[in-house]
Amino acid sequence: MNTQNLQLTNEWDKTFPKSEKVNHSKVTFHNRYGITLAADMYTPKNADGKLPAIAVSGPFGAVKEQSSGLYAQTMAERGFLTIAFDPSFTGESGGEPRYVASPDINTEDFCAAVDFLSVQENVDPERIGIIGICGWGGMAINAAAIDTRIKATAAMTMYDMTRCTANGYFDSEDSEQARYEKRKAMNEQRIVDYKNGSYALGGGVVDPLPDDAPFFVKDYYDYYKTERGYHERSLNSNGGWNITSSLSFLNMPILHYSNEIRYAVLLVHGEKAHSCYFSRDTFANMTKDSKYSDNKELLIIPEAVHTDLYDKTDIIPFDKLEQFFRKHLD
Repeated sequence: MNTQNLQLTNEWDKTFPKSEKVNHSKVTFHNRYGITLAADMYTPKNADGKLPAIAVSGPFGAVKEQSSGLYAQTMAERGFLTIAFDPSFTGESGGEPRYVASPDINTEDFCAAVDFLSVQENVDPERIGIIGICGWGGMAINAAAIDTRIKATAAMTMYDMTRCTANGYFDSEDSEQARYEKRKAMNEQRIVDYKNGSYALGGGVVDPLPDDAPFFVKDYYDYYKTERGYHERSLNSNGGWNITSSLSFLNMPILHYSNEIRYAVLLVHGEKAHSCYFSRDTFANMTKDSKYSDNKELLIIPEAVHTDLYDKTDIIPFDKLEQFFRKHLD
C-alpha cells in the first residue's frame, strides 16, 4: 500500500511538559482508506517483554499535542505503551481535503491504530485498549462496537457528535424543520465551495469571547484560546472545521450497536459538564437489554466541568484509568 510522506515536527511542541519516565517518538500508520496518520508514541522506560497498549485520540477539533497526548504520556508512565494520534484530515495526519470529519473514517482511525499496535514487537496484541476524549469518546465506543480486538474502552467527557449535530446542544433543535434548515444551509455552502475550489471554514472557538456567551462556550475558550491549551494546529484553537463537515453526521447515529459491546467500557464525565447527558444516556443505552452490562461503568466526577477532563491532572481519574485497563487488559 502506498503511504503518504508526512512532515512531522521533531521538537517538543505539546501543551504539557515532557515526562522523563517515558521514551517518546513520532510514528505513522495508515487506515483502510489509505490515509496516513501521524502519532506520538510513548513507551515506559526500561520496559521488558510485550506490553499492554492504548491508543488515544480527541477531543473533537483538537490535536495530539493537546489532551490526547497528555493522556497517552501519563498512561505510559503507568506501564502501558501508548500512542496519541491525529485523526484523518487534521493535525499532522494526511487526508484531503483538510479539516473534515467523518463518523465512518474517524471510527476507522481507531481501528487502524489497533492494526498498528497489533504488529509492534513490544505489544501484546491481545491486550489493546483505546481512550477517546470528547467527540472521540463517541468514536471510541463506536469502534469498540465493531472491533473485537479492542479489549477495553474509556470514553472521557464524551460527545455523541451525530446526536449533537442532528439535535443541537441539549437536544434543543430536535425537529425535522431544524434539521432541514441545517441541510439546506450546508448544501448551499457546497455550491459556494465548489465554485471557489476550496472549503470555507466554520470558525473555531469564538474569539473574542462575548460577554453573554453560555458557560460551555466560556469553558471551551478557557482551554483552546489561552496558553492553557492553545495549539497552532488545533482546529478549535484556530479556523475550525469545514462548514460542510457536519453533513454526514446528520444521517448517521453512531452508537446504535453499543449494547452489543462484549468487552469493558468505562465512561467518565464531570458532574457539572454541559455534556454530561451524553455519557448518562449512552451508558443507559449501552446496558439496556444487554447481556454484557457487568463490565460497563459510568463514573461521574463531582463538580467537574467538560474541559476539566482535558488536562487537569488533579481531576482526571488516572488511578481509576490505570486500574480499569490493568484489569481488562490482563
